[in-house]
Order: sequence, then structure tokens, then C-alpha cells
Amino acid sequence: MEWSDEGIVIGVRPHGETAAVVELFTRAHGRHNGLVHGGRSRKARPILQIGNHVTATWKARLSEQLGHIAVELNRGYAAAAMDDPDALAALSSMCTLTRLLPERDPHPDLFEITLFVLSYLDDAALWPTLYVRWEMALLDELGAGLDLTSCAATARTDDLIYVSPKSGRAVSREAGSPYSERLLALPPFLQAIRPTGANARVLPEDIAAGLRLTGYFLETRVLAPREMTLPEARGRLLRQSER
Repeated sequence: MEWSDEGIVIGVRPHGETAAVVELFTRAHGRHNGLVHGGRSRKARPILQIGNHVTATWKARLSEQLGHIAVELNRGYAAAAMDDPDALAALSSMCTLTRLLPERDPHPDLFEITLFVLSYLDDAALWPTLYVRWEMALLDELGAGLDLTSCAATARTDDLIYVSPKSGRAVSREAGSPYSERLLALPPFLQAIRPTGANARVLPEDIAAGLRLTGYFLETRVLAPREMTLPEARGRLLRQSER
């Protein structure tokens, strides 16, 4: 068995004295593990950093085996994010949450979105909104996506400013006002029909609202049934956006 594919490094752990087991999120083969000979060497360590975009060749006698992976670096996103603690936290959180995907189950659309977000981690004005949208895409891929296209109560498609924590559907201002304390905020940059002035700069409180929204559904629909919690790196992102 052998294949070659693009991948993003999402996890690395030592194996023996010199090798490492690398976990990749690949375009066509999904989340996949493999043994890298010499993976703990000085030459290999800069390549096997989480978030890095690589070309990987996997070989094994049988498909169910761990197999061996040879990797070549395409772009080192980890190094690009190193100077920004928040961007580095976003990268770490993305890699950790990607591991929620079923092993060896392809998600090519999410792979493309992930590469796109990683490519903007050096732009502090853009990556926070892209990161929240990435979590929205992850929820979709995990079968826990939200419906933000119309109001759950009235079917209106405008003035949607809330999300029902029960159904995951949008709620309009009029329908949701009596129950606003029990609803989640839907920030303007996630609204299907953006309100007037929504092209203005996204504020930190909008990012915080987006993170609280996606975080709620990640916790309740994905993590809690697995007895897991959100990554600590993601908690740092939320705390930073709330300052």
C-alpha cells in the first residue's frame, strides 16, 4: 500500500529513541498517522511542527497498519505564527480540534479552508474572523452545523441577531427579544444578510461573540458526548478577545 498526498501536521509524538509518529490532516486521505524515521532529528524537527503544510508519502504492507511516512515541507506556518501568541494559539487550537474528525475519513473542503486560514495567520486584521468561520465549517463536517439562513420562529431572512442554543438556528431580533437572555448572540460577520455598515472593521467583541457561539455547539454537540473539553489554546483566544 502506498499513497502521496498534501497534509497539515496536526500532532507529533516521540517513538523510540529517534523516530516520531506524525499525525496529518491530508486532503484525500483524511486524518492519518505514520511513523517518520529520524523524526526527532535536528533536520526533521522544523518540518514536523504542527500547522506546517507538507507533502507526504505513506507506505505500509497492509492498509490497517501504522505505516511509514516521508514528509517534505511545503510551507512552514508554525514559524510564521511564532511571533504572535494569539495566532499561535489559533494554530494550536485548529490542529487540536481537527483531531475530532474520524481517522482516515477525507474532508477535502475543510482541508482547503484550513490551508486558507493558515495562510492568513500573519494578518492580525483577518485571521480572527477566518478562525471563527473555520470552526463553523468544522461543525458542519462533524454533522453539528448551524442553520443561520432564516429565523427559526418566523422564517425571516433579515435582522437575524440571535441563535437558539437548542436548535442551532438563527432567530430574528423581533422573535428573539423576549427571550434574549436565553439566546446566543449572532455577530454581524456571521449573518447571512449583513446589516448596513457590516463592512466596517470587525470588533473584538464580535470575535468574542463568534467564539462563544461556535464554542457552545462544539462543547454541547461534539465534545461533551466524548467527555472532552475545548483546547486550552482556544480558551486563551476567547479571553484575549474579551479584554
